[in-house]
Amino acid sequence: MSEIHRTDDAHARFSMRVWRPILSRALAHKVAVTGLIVGGIIVAAIETALPLLVGHLVDEAKLGANASLAPTITLYCALFIVFALGVWTFIACAGIVATHTADQLRRDCFAKLQSLEPAYFDVRPTGWLVSRLTADCSKVSGLLPWCILDASWCSAILLGVIGTMFVIDARLAVWALSAVPIMVLTSVIFQRYLVRAGREARRLSSAMTASYAEMLLGARTTKTLVREADNLAEFQRLSSEMNHWAMRSAVLSSVYLPLIAALAATGAAVILWQGASEVLTKEGITLGKLIAFMQFAALFAQPVQELAQRFADILNASSAAERISSLLATQPTITDSATAMTPSAHAQRIEELAFDNVSFFYREGVPVLSDFSLRARRGQTIALVGSTGGGKSTIVSLATRFYEPRAGRITLNGIDYRDHALAWFTEQIGIVPQVAHLFAGSVRENIRYGRLEATDADIEAAARRVRAHGFIIELEHSYDTEVGEGGERLSTGQRQLVALARAVLRDPQILVMDEATSSIDTATERLVQAGVDEVLKGRIAFVVAHRLSTIRRADVILVIERGAIHEQGTHRELLARRGRYWELYTNQFAADKARELLHLKDEAKQETIASLVGDDDD
Repeated sequence: MSEIHRTDDAHARFSMRVWRPILSRALAHKVAVTGLIVGGIIVAAIETALPLLVGHLVDEAKLGANASLAPTITLYCALFIVFALGVWTFIACAGIVATHTADQLRRDCFAKLQSLEPAYFDVRPTGWLVSRLTADCSKVSGLLPWCILDASWCSAILLGVIGTMFVIDARLAVWALSAVPIMVLTSVIFQRYLVRAGREARRLSSAMTASYAEMLLGARTTKTLVREADNLAEFQRLSSEMNHWAMRSAVLSSVYLPLIAALAATGAAVILWQGASEVLTKEGITLGKLIAFMQFAALFAQPVQELAQRFADILNASSAAERISSLLATQPTITDSATAMTPSAHAQRIEELAFDNVSFFYREGVPVLSDFSLRARRGQTIALVGSTGGGKSTIVSLATRFYEPRAGRITLNGIDYRDHALAWFTEQIGIVPQVAHLFAGSVRENIRYGRLEATDADIEAAARRVRAHGFIIELEHSYDTEVGEGGERLSTGQRQLVALARAVLRDPQILVMDEATSSIDTATERLVQAGVDEVLKGRIAFVVAHRLSTIRRADVILVIERGAIHEQGTHRELLARRGRYWELYTNQFAADKARELLHLKDEAKQETIASLVGDDDD
């Protein structure tokens, strides 16, 4: 199990601290919360008054013909009408609070995710994050209004019942409350086990959600590698663990709640025993008052059981609250500095981006870059080549401020890029990744995502520049063709071209192409290359490439090995040195030629077979 699933559930005991961000959002709906509390207090007041009326009716009935029951019955009916209105009020208000709290939590969690740097998502599965915005938000928002209601209703009814019992008979009231210390001790003991069971169940639920997401995203890979049985076994393991902790939580709750109810009933039994002896000996308590007292004892047990149930629910939901509050409390590691310039102060052209003795590591003690220096000027295309894991992608991630240097600095026109507003700097960047991601929608909408205010003419011009217009107009609905989830209705190369058009439409000052043509076939690549060369003009461009044929016209080619510049120069200069670049290029050239010859042989074989079939037909 990933460490991230465990570290977010690190609290050992229940704490109201994790509920504060959620409670503050619920309390923001003041009218509904007030209605919830007032409705609970009204219902509690009526429930406290009803036993007194019943006791009064019993004592009046004992008087026989002299009894006057009409006023009491009328008051009884009126109280029931008010009681019904109070119940309707708090149910309606609870629904409002739950709905709005869930909506606010989802909005705030989504906004928080939008503000976090890409590194945050590198170590967290998609399913894990999705469960924060769905299951966890629904769980805590659905529970919280009823906790607020029970806090007001239970407090009011307990105060009313205890106060009234002491007024009627203080000695019986003491007997009735004798079970309370044992109830408190029982709750303290059970809460530790309930918290752990609930936390483990929610953690495994997140892991299962992540497993679902990975299965759906990697369905083709699973089929190709025949991993269905292994995936099923892994999921069944998670499901079994989830079932274990869910059952443990259910068993603990099934023991805890009846135990509290039994303790409350014990108090009622003591009252009956003591009160009956007083009635029989006529020591100051009437039959009506004893009946009222018995009702109070039963009524006292209701809020105690309700509080016990809510406490168990809160314990079970605490892990969800922990993860939500943890997400909301997460602060971006890449933010504007205190001296960051405002947009009006730095609306300028970026003439140079420079790495000055930059060092970087993902894990302490495992350096990726050490004292790396580089100058990239406007109009330059800098190609990065080298072995996998050498640091090429790290360099462009630092250049685009997805990460920041651990030591040294990166400057724009001589000023540390951390002194520029992050929002402004991000607007100056365009990225075409190796695996292009398209959003569900039309081709037009996906290109427009680069600049939302762009006109249809701007979109078409961007598509023409990267040579994407030709295939787009051949689609069923041209630019209005739906691309499907993740762009699944387009080929890999077509998705790459749409992503390239999207980046071009943004008109960035810094353009990064990370293996951007690796998914395009050779014929299409030749068509696209002229458009790419045009796009790169007048910008600071970084091109990460394994297909070396795409970077021959780069101004500077850097061979990156182990986080350092091993060689640098133009294509011709590096070939003339017959060093590492020459080795990479000649090996790849030979491999490309071998593939081309095999392709030609296959075509020749097919032509021969076709001609033989044609002769047989003749």
